[in-house]
Amino acid sequence: MTASTDIIKEIAEQLDCGLRTYMHKTTEELLFVPDTDNYPDMDWEAWDEDLELLENHFDDYWEIEKWSTRESFEMMASFAEQLTENRLKSRLIEALNKKKPFREFKFVIDHSDFRQQWFDFRDKKQQVFVKEQLNRLKHLDE
Repeated sequence: MTASTDIIKEIAEQLDCGLRTYMHKTTEELLFVPDTDNYPDMDWEAWDEDLELLENHFDDYWEIEKWSTRESFEMMASFAEQLTENRLKSRLIEALNKKKPFREFKFVIDHSDFRQQWFDFRDKKQQVFVKEQLNRLKHLDE
């Protein structure tokens, strides 16, 4: 199984939106369902069919995990470190060392000319994360 770039990108996007993501081990069919921890009061009716499919055939699917808070922090630090614009680099590193680093980083990046560059960098890192995870899952099943 070698997931296409489009599939990897879709998985990364859905994980970033807070959905739990599953891939069928042989067909690569994707299922996306809300995470009950993030959306406890959500109306689940729209996902009944997918949830039933997962319940009845759970072993046929891999769950692709979302990156951890630590991994998200490392993405932000990695972005800051690779910048050649020293003033923004310093501001981002300072933001990451404050009490609420995610909020501080977002504020600095949102008020800079590098916002889109950050999104592009983050998207690529998330896609690499998904691809590596799929490769690990495939090898575990062999």
